[in-house]
Amino acid sequence: QVQLVESGGGLVQPGGSLRLSCAASGFTFSNYLMIWYRQAPGKERELVATINSAGDSTNYADSVKGRFTISRDNAKNTVYLQMKSLKPEDTAVYYCKTPGFRSWGQGTQVTVSS
Repeated sequence: QVQLVESGGGLVQPGGSLRLSCAASGFTFSNYLMIWYRQAPGKERELVATINSAGDSTNYADSVKGRFTISRDNAKNTVYLQMKSLKPEDTAVYYCKTPGFRSWGQGTQVTVSS
């Protein structure tokens, strides 16, 4: 059974940083591309960043380029999202997913506010 458990969210002031984690189980993590999405209140889910199975190729939404970094540790079956210079518009629930399976985690709430 595929499980994705996100953590690391919280309340942070504008300009601050957070590191999100997503622990995966139930599949061979090292074989799959991983994606971070986010969904803000009243908005559609948005792709934030992707990382290939080896961890040597990444892509980012224009809105987060230069501020967010996706990485993975295949030995720990975990994907990370380092977020810096956070803005109020980054407020959302953040989810990780692999396109290989339908499962979504519960997400982790990130709130950027003074």
